[in-house]
This record gives sequence, C-alpha cells and structure tokens, in this order.
Amino acid sequence: MGQTELTSPIGWDGGRADADAPLANRFAERAVRPYDLLLRAACQALVPLRSALGLRRAAGVLRHYLRGTGAPYRVDAEALLALPAVRSAAGEQLERWRAEALEQWRGGPRTAAAYPADSGWREVALPRAWGSVDWRLAVRAFAYRLTGTVRVAADGTASADYRFAVLACWDAGRFARLHDAGLAKGFAVTGEAFGHV
Repeated sequence: MGQTELTSPIGWDGGRADADAPLANRFAERAVRPYDLLLRAACQALVPLRSALGLRRAAGVLRHYLRGTGAPYRVDAEALLALPAVRSAAGEQLERWRAEALEQWRGGPRTAAAYPADSGWREVALPRAWGSVDWRLAVRAFAYRLTGTVRVAADGTASADYRFAVLACWDAGRFARLHDAGLAKGFAVTGEAFGHV
C-alpha cells in the first residue's frame, strides 16, 4: 500500500490563497445621462454583430452584462484550457507538480505515493492572437487555480489528476459606466474542467 503525503500541498509557491472578489461597488451610483443610453444601445447592437462574426463567447458575456442580473456566468473551462497561452501556463504548473512530487518521493522509501497539489490562484492574460480573439473579448484576463493529486508509482513514474478552476470579474472595461449608472451589472465569470496527465 502506498503512502500519502498529508503536509502542505506541492506547487503552491507564487499562488494566492484567494482570488479577487468580483467588483460590485458603484452599481447605480451615477445618474443616467444621454450618453449612457447611447452606449447601452450601441452595446445592444454589438451583441448580434459579435454573434454574426462568430464571436459567440464575446456576445454571450456582453448579453449577460446588459441583462443586469449580476449573476455568475459559467464558461467552458475545458475550451479555455485548450488555448495555447492557458495550456502553457497550466502545463508549466503541472510539470512543476511532478518535479516536486518526484523530489519528495526520492527522499522517502520509494514506494507508491500520492501528494496533494495546489497552485493557488494565478493570473493569465490572453494574447491578442487571432485564434483567441473571441476569448479575449469575452474574458481578457482571469485567475485560475489547479488543485489535485500527483501519484508516483514504485517505479518512479508520476501522473497527476487535476481540477482547473476559473474566476474573473467581468466589469466591462470601457463599458463600465453602464454598471455605474445601473443600466448593466458586472458579474463573476466561473468555470471548471478536470483532467489527467
């Protein structure tokens, strides 16, 4: 029977314990001005335009913002994880987990072992590359957290099971004045995916 390491998780250095909370202040604190109504109308026209251009994720988050509920918006974290910039950031962390687990395993009795792992919350910004334009308009940047277990077999081969969680505050950037005027409302973007490497 293998051992399980129950001390602090591997892979934590550089991560944060908490992700930034969604920005909910200033909602409806400003008086509605004619420009705000024009901006809202322009945003409403932008939703079908984005859809027609194949930017369905960007259209979806803008539509959700304009509905003004402030409810969390769930994204396809597996598709997000497939983007090169995100895959690279998560892949580096998973490689680090395996390296740290093997280092601890080599210092022990060299029997099968399992090590809890946690990256903490880390930031990733999507590049301006054409392949990620839809995602960039949809979320631009977000926090992610990998949690899981690294298993090292008796022969020294390492594998990891992980959960990839996403959290972002969608405050609309240049459209934020609509939130301030109460004509739209910012919200949290969430999502999760699971995998094995």
